[in-house]
Amino acid sequence: MSDNELQDQPGDDLPFKDRLIDLETALGKSLPHLLIFSGICLFGLWHIVTNVYLNEAGLWQNSIHFAGFGLLAAITTSAVDKHGYDFRFCCNIVFGLLIAFSSLWVAHAQNGVYARTLAKTGQSWQFTPLDWFAGIVVIVGAIELTRRLTGWIIPVLVVLALSYNLFLGELMPGAFRAASLPLDDVLFRSLYNDEGMFGIITTISSANITLFMIFGAFLVVSGASDFVIELSKSVAGKLRGGAAFVAVMSSALTGTISGSAVANTASTGVITIPLMKSNGFRAKFAAGVEASASTGGQLMPPIMGAGAFIMASYTGIDYGTIVAVSIVPAILYFLSVAFIIRIEAMKYGIGTEQSDKIDRKKLLAGAFNFLLPLGVMTYLLVSGRTPSYAACFAIGTLIVVSWFSPNKMGPKNISKALALGVNTSIMTAVLLVAVGLINNAVTTSGLANTFALMIAQWSQGSLWIALLLITLASLILGMGLPVTAAYIVLSILSAPALAGMLADGLIVQQLVSGISDPVAAASFMLVDSPLVSKVATGMTQLEAGQLMAAVPFELAVVIRPSLVDAGAMTTFLLTAHLIVFWLSQDSNVTPPVCLAAFTAAGIAKSPPMATGVEAWKIAKGLYIVPLIFAYTPLIGGDPLTVLRIGVFSLVGIYAFSCLLQRYSEGPLRWWMYPLLLGGAAAAFYPLNWAYNLTGVAIIAAVIQLCRRDFSAEFSDQETRAQH
Repeated sequence: MSDNELQDQPGDDLPFKDRLIDLETALGKSLPHLLIFSGICLFGLWHIVTNVYLNEAGLWQNSIHFAGFGLLAAITTSAVDKHGYDFRFCCNIVFGLLIAFSSLWVAHAQNGVYARTLAKTGQSWQFTPLDWFAGIVVIVGAIELTRRLTGWIIPVLVVLALSYNLFLGELMPGAFRAASLPLDDVLFRSLYNDEGMFGIITTISSANITLFMIFGAFLVVSGASDFVIELSKSVAGKLRGGAAFVAVMSSALTGTISGSAVANTASTGVITIPLMKSNGFRAKFAAGVEASASTGGQLMPPIMGAGAFIMASYTGIDYGTIVAVSIVPAILYFLSVAFIIRIEAMKYGIGTEQSDKIDRKKLLAGAFNFLLPLGVMTYLLVSGRTPSYAACFAIGTLIVVSWFSPNKMGPKNISKALALGVNTSIMTAVLLVAVGLINNAVTTSGLANTFALMIAQWSQGSLWIALLLITLASLILGMGLPVTAAYIVLSILSAPALAGMLADGLIVQQLVSGISDPVAAASFMLVDSPLVSKVATGMTQLEAGQLMAAVPFELAVVIRPSLVDAGAMTTFLLTAHLIVFWLSQDSNVTPPVCLAAFTAAGIAKSPPMATGVEAWKIAKGLYIVPLIFAYTPLIGGDPLTVLRIGVFSLVGIYAFSCLLQRYSEGPLRWWMYPLLLGGAAAAFYPLNWAYNLTGVAIIAAVIQLCRRDFSAEFSDQETRAQH
């Protein structure tokens, strides 16, 4: 094919990665584009078929998954001149094919490795030279492709993790010291362990995440994303500052589609940010609202980004349970954003002007394509069906339903949706394979237990300090990691320790009352504390806390199962994972590295760092809600208790919003600040009617005083204007 022919292709003004999913380009004169596009579509179709009909062995499914995405990652990170395919592109094709064939060989070679090793009992793992070559290629390939897609942080962590198992472990001091493993053992564990690169984490990607990415692409291509925007306009457009409420609603609903805060910001922000600015909002505030709302999309049931699938796999807790307990927290988060918007609108006198009309044609065209498939998928998830089955069934439902709407999903749109879904999954798929290497090293070496011990020692039994340490760790990790990777690393290292500390709170209550079970009471005799003598008779709350703080980590692991039943421990484990999951989202909106806020700033033409600070203020729910998880039975409580906690927490969140904005329904006076702070503390106080109602009364009084002052000031301005 000549250079002129390539130059004339439609879509040549697009980036190469986007041209791979441009149907007009694929059907043009460019044979390479057509082959790549067809391969992407078939690969997306394979993900649907393999999770419904084929049911390959897990290793084979995951190796095919990485083979395809490894090849695509090599191609899409290549530099391609618009006049032709350069030498570097050809080298990357070879590199991608080498990774793909090596990945498939790893699955093929497993039985041979076992057979040869069993034949030579007592010796090391028996790899052939080709096995060694293929294993090294897939590891190096995963590291290099992750570097291209996400930067240096994950590759460095992978190299350190492998080195820790090989030789660094025995060089480390104290609790971090670990025995070194031979090279063949490290290779075998990396390739074939359930915790390795083709193990549990990659299964989450191949069986769940990619399918939901494809489902999201079908929603986008079918016009469902347009429906979300238009619906939000129709519902929120008449409210004061309605354009910002449109951003919140559309981003919350789009979050169920995109699975990425940055992608959510980029897709809805181009519509909502100009809308907010034309409505009178400051540019950096408009960008901050979009970034914060898009981040909340990852917390929004039923999909909740990729984290919910990983959480279900790690904890063994039913996916439907995770979704159900996340509904009220998600509402708290989005209402916390809405409170800031309301206060901003009052502070700057922003009215209800609607600068963009509702497109009823888009609203009606996308309604069935959004509501019915998403409703079917939610029902299947909650009723206990596997996420992969629910996603595949929802895709089929959408294809059928679309034929009763103007946006029919024929062969052209189906192929476009498959290609778009696979294309958006590349980074996550490669990333999770690489993270599997870290997971394997952490599990093999026992580093997770060491980190848990470190948190327990540094916090000295204080849940508040432990949460602060995890928050700092999540912020630091988030500077260089996507939120999914940050959640995985944090959950491996800190969730077990945090769950244990939550369980200790229940044990403290038992110590206050006195432990009558002689076996359980005897386990405390190994603790070096004079308070041990009061275990059976009871002690004060302070003394019980001091005794639990004195319990060594190794002994606490033994004591907890005897005093806390399995159901409660499961609830504490889920609570710990949700805390980590929420905190891992903060890197999207918290300076100095806040990708969603920076993306929104680019659209709003606002200063990036100032936008990040604004987004951090608006997204304060990312820090408040995890504290509610930790100190109240919001997770695992009965419906009335959850409702009660949610209502009083909303009042407290509103008070904090007023303090951050220094405004309520009118300007705050200096003496109102301590009142709002005290009222918020009382409203948040767990399950105490007296404190909660007092807090509500104080905050309501302050709001009423602010409203009266605002009315008086507004009346004076009108009088002066008339004269």
